[in-house]
Amino acid sequence: MNSGILLSLLGFLPLVTSLCPVPCKCTTNITDCSLKNLTVENLPSAFHPSVEIIHLASNRLTSIPNGLFDNLRSLQVVYLQGNPWECTCDILYLRSWLQWQQNRSLYRDVRCSSPEHLQGRIIAYLTEDEIVSTCQHWYCSLALLSQFSLFILLFLQGILVILIIVYLQKFRRMIAEARSTTQELD
Repeated sequence: MNSGILLSLLGFLPLVTSLCPVPCKCTTNITDCSLKNLTVENLPSAFHPSVEIIHLASNRLTSIPNGLFDNLRSLQVVYLQGNPWECTCDILYLRSWLQWQQNRSLYRDVRCSSPEHLQGRIIAYLTEDEIVSTCQHWYCSLALLSQFSLFILLFLQGILVILIIVYLQKFRRMIAEARSTTQELD
């Protein structure tokens, strides 16, 4: 009977160990992922719901995925310093999360590394307009191209309508001449 309980507990061992995301180290309420050379691509996609402190310092993070901290109700602080934060559109979630924090002074070392005009600025104090102005998405160019194409299409349609009207008037004149000629012959 005792061996059955032990085997049952061993069956749950992977569930217990998976509560700590790879390559981090975890204690009861602390997840330490600092100095792990993490990027946005290999950052853990979730943390244990009861975590209180997360260490993400001194990695290669340029942004934080949207919603990463949203369901962590016990979360008190995230150590984020020492990362090369890119203050472009992808940083909007982190900026918003930082602005909701009670003690923003804990995050005064979380600063932009790029773009150059925002370098050294504290992320929590950036305005949304400053960040949005850095957003250069491919679809902006596509939208401009489609508007230009639409303008050309409308211009060509206008020319076509004018040509149709001119030819219709010529056709009416030809019909009128034909009628007058037929009346003269009769």
